Amino acid sequence: MQSMIDAVLQLFNEWSGKAPQRLEVLPQSGSERRYFRLHENEGSVIGTYGPNIKENETFIYFSQHFKEKNLPGSRILAVNDDSSVYLQEDFGDRSLLKILETEKFTGTVYSLFKKSLEALAELQVKGDEGLNYNLCLTNAEFGKQAILADLLYFKYYFLDALRRPYDKQKLIDDFEALSNYLTRTEYKYFMFRDFQSRNILVKEEGTVHFIDYQGGMKGAPQYDVASMLWQARANLPDIWKENLLSDYMNAFELLIDSPLDRNVFRSQYNGYVLIRLLQVLGAYGFRGLFERKAQFLTSIPLALKNLKWFLENQALGIAVPEFRRVLNLCIGDDVIEQFTPVQATEQTPLVIKVNSFSYRKGIPVDDSGNGGGFVFDCRGILNPGRIDEFKMMHGRDKKVMDYIEQQTKMTEFLNSVFDIVDISAAEYIKRGFKSLMVSFGCTGGQHRSVYAADALTRHLRNKFNVKIELKHCVQEEKNWSNPMPENN
Repeated sequence: MQSMIDAVLQLFNEWSGKAPQRLEVLPQSGSERRYFRLHENEGSVIGTYGPNIKENETFIYFSQHFKEKNLPGSRILAVNDDSSVYLQEDFGDRSLLKILETEKFTGTVYSLFKKSLEALAELQVKGDEGLNYNLCLTNAEFGKQAILADLLYFKYYFLDALRRPYDKQKLIDDFEALSNYLTRTEYKYFMFRDFQSRNILVKEEGTVHFIDYQGGMKGAPQYDVASMLWQARANLPDIWKENLLSDYMNAFELLIDSPLDRNVFRSQYNGYVLIRLLQVLGAYGFRGLFERKAQFLTSIPLALKNLKWFLENQALGIAVPEFRRVLNLCIGDDVIEQFTPVQATEQTPLVIKVNSFSYRKGIPVDDSGNGGGFVFDCRGILNPGRIDEFKMMHGRDKKVMDYIEQQTKMTEFLNSVFDIVDISAAEYIKRGFKSLMVSFGCTGGQHRSVYAADALTRHLRNKFNVKIELKHCVQEEKNWSNPMPENN
């Protein structure tokens, strides 16, 4: 980490002629890239360290191309000699997804989605003009092979994990037919490839800005619209999806300067919706069923319900009988129930007691009379308490949380904890048990155990809607009163 910070600071010094007032390490996303916010009197910039040089070069080229055309990409401010580090404009951290989750389905949020789709149409059509697709990160065009790759991703990491019988050769034949159908689109422009509300940043004045388009290539514009409107986490209302698709087609038609055959456009859009829904299921299956990451498993039921609604309400425009049979199998009530966690109700007697404690003072006693429960030892996780800056802080202070999330293996540790505790929580709810106790211990009971107890509490409430009694033995003894943070 320090070598990355040094490289970012060096480039900032060369660009601005001075050191930043402050450097902030930002949370890591799903990639290997690391982001830093560098503060100065005039504002802030984002420093990016990326070990994949080709990926960096593609993003930098796309960004410079888009800015020349006044399109809503990132403005690149400086790049180091080997393209491993670059500085870019800071759009803040208000993503469209965060705004949606905070404000819900309001008229203001709808207008931001509409504005984003209109800006997307501009990026696709105008960004395509003069773009050198030979500089794309992977393929120059999203064609048959890319579509087949998404379909096979679903097959290997979700469908096959269900262990249900199907005709493999007929399914592959249907994959071929569908991918051929979707590649014969009359509209091919710049395709963002991962156009989702989390990749759209909104400044205070309401302007929208795009990030993370380094995977872009030439392809069907419908793919990006499908990615946006059918993002599982956004869970947009059906009427929003329909109206926003119309808004997009209006903007797109003006840009291509010719009549748009909306029936054909919608038919192929539906095909790309299906591709995106299945690609997402493949990703959830890989992360949840194979890597055993609990938060992805909990997303599977919503993705399946999205798929079910789509199949019951939309037409593909092509006959793929074995594929359709397999999809009907996936959206069966038994499969959805298999991935849907049991939910507690007001009448559920179970109360889960979650504690953090110090091993110096002993393990908390279960006074329910039942005994048992779980005790997890957090001392194998790097200790923030050994760092002078954190000694007088605890596991609810942002700096400590950032350290735990970015510098330790707490995430992997907790994913394993969730898997174990979830089994008992589900069974205890079903069987009408009244009490379950889970305790996290560390040396001082101040940093790691506090963070872990808060994380498990959030997880259990979100997944099972169960009653929780949370106690931080050392923190409460010291009378620290920070409210429990809502996010990891």
